[in-house]
Amino acid sequence: MQQEAPDMSSAPPGSLPGAAARKPKRSPLRRRRLEVEDVNVVDHAMMKKAVGGTVVGNTMEWFDIGVYGYLAVTMGAVFLSDADPASQLLFSLGVFAATFVARPLGGVIFGRIGDRIGRQKTLATTLILMAASTFAIGLLPGYAQIGMAAPVLLILMKLLQGFSTGGEYAGATTFVSEYAPDKRRGFLASILDLGSYMGFALGALTVSTLQLTLSEETMLDWGWRIPFLIAGPLGAVAIYFRLKIEESPAFQATLDAQQEQAASAAGKAADKDAVAQGTFGIFRTYWRPIVLAMVLVAAANTVGYALTSYMPSYLTDSKGYDPVHGTLLTIPVLVAMALCIPLTGRLSDRIGRRPVLWMGAGSTIVLAVPSFVLIGLGPIWSTLLGLALLAVPVTFYVANLASALPALFPTASRYGAMGIAYNFAVAIFGGTAPLIMQGLITITDNDMMPAYYLMATSAVGAVAIGIMKESAKRPMPGSMPSVATEAEARELVETQDENPLLDVDSLPFDAAGVSAPPADQGDREPVR
Repeated sequence: MQQEAPDMSSAPPGSLPGAAARKPKRSPLRRRRLEVEDVNVVDHAMMKKAVGGTVVGNTMEWFDIGVYGYLAVTMGAVFLSDADPASQLLFSLGVFAATFVARPLGGVIFGRIGDRIGRQKTLATTLILMAASTFAIGLLPGYAQIGMAAPVLLILMKLLQGFSTGGEYAGATTFVSEYAPDKRRGFLASILDLGSYMGFALGALTVSTLQLTLSEETMLDWGWRIPFLIAGPLGAVAIYFRLKIEESPAFQATLDAQQEQAASAAGKAADKDAVAQGTFGIFRTYWRPIVLAMVLVAAANTVGYALTSYMPSYLTDSKGYDPVHGTLLTIPVLVAMALCIPLTGRLSDRIGRRPVLWMGAGSTIVLAVPSFVLIGLGPIWSTLLGLALLAVPVTFYVANLASALPALFPTASRYGAMGIAYNFAVAIFGGTAPLIMQGLITITDNDMMPAYYLMATSAVGAVAIGIMKESAKRPMPGSMPSVATEAEARELVETQDENPLLDVDSLPFDAAGVSAPPADQGDREPVR
């Protein structure tokens, strides 16, 4: 750092020339002040492109996942045709669960890559793998053609699908959360889950249309392939949009700061929050927020997957609905819920993430039993009402995880930590939820067991919500404040001393590209 020539005009009489060049000792009470140029003012055009490109890809991802869930009964009959119907269903649900076995590995690998080379390139890669593996499923021969090789190939393709999905949601939530202004992060991040559940609904609509227009024999013969083959052109469109988005400003600032520190601070110990750590380093450093995130994900996703992936099979196998009605009944509920998700995301920006997440946990505990009772009554109206009750907690849960979970980790290691926490939790609790709930019914012969399972996971989730720190309207860890306008930036700087939502001492000024204080603060030591 260049040093200005000493100003002797204010030096005390008799002082030595060298004394003027020495800086006075820094007061322990002095601290770096937030300046307007430190605050990230969001480029709205870039933000819209980032959110849009991420949502399109996310919709594509969950269309692929949803299609298999809605064809679970058919897939079991095609790929294990010699078994009895109960075994076929358990096999199909088991393959669905196997998809989630590969998710932690994908989360670890893609998370590490995303923290090293960037979010945008990594998210494009996950989408390409997902589209390719889903398209390949539509080309597989069935059990009648190649015997046991058919289910083996299906499992391999689903594992590849799960591997790519492991990097998708963690990266998408990280990417959008880093792009969004602090005061709108809940709303903008929740749009991702609007895309997710619209993808599920689109998958259900596609499967239902085929079931209504094709005979059961035709569906078993070749009709089941069509939704998977659609993934090819849909994937090409989604990849095009995703390649158009640019890297998030928060990550780019962190990357630039890391490069500057590497060049100027050789031999100095690096701040653990300022550098991208390896997998074991992430576990060792952030194990507490990782465990917290896993509990929250487990509570939310058991309800979410119960509604989306398990309910069509439950209605068909346990409640006597034919496959067409088992799928059709979920579509209006999914669409209504998807449209409400941004509203609860906006609500969390107003009253906080924790209160809205508590609404999710509390409504699960209160509504789980009534929802399954209504579904069990038989008439279509009661089934729809029961599904709607089950959708209420999902709406409160998922809309806020997308913004609450990334705020648990610093920018430099956020993608990696999210990939670990989210995917291990989903693999253990979310993806296995349909299999566990069907298994509980089989063991106990009690159709209410899924409701009790959901209540238990949300009770534990409520405890985790109580431990979690509030993150609404606050800067993300490891990032500078992010606002929508220059006026907001100036207001934030002017009110920094009394603003309860801003802790200036915790801000990573180097991440803003600032390695030294402004010229008018030359009496302060540079911030490292």
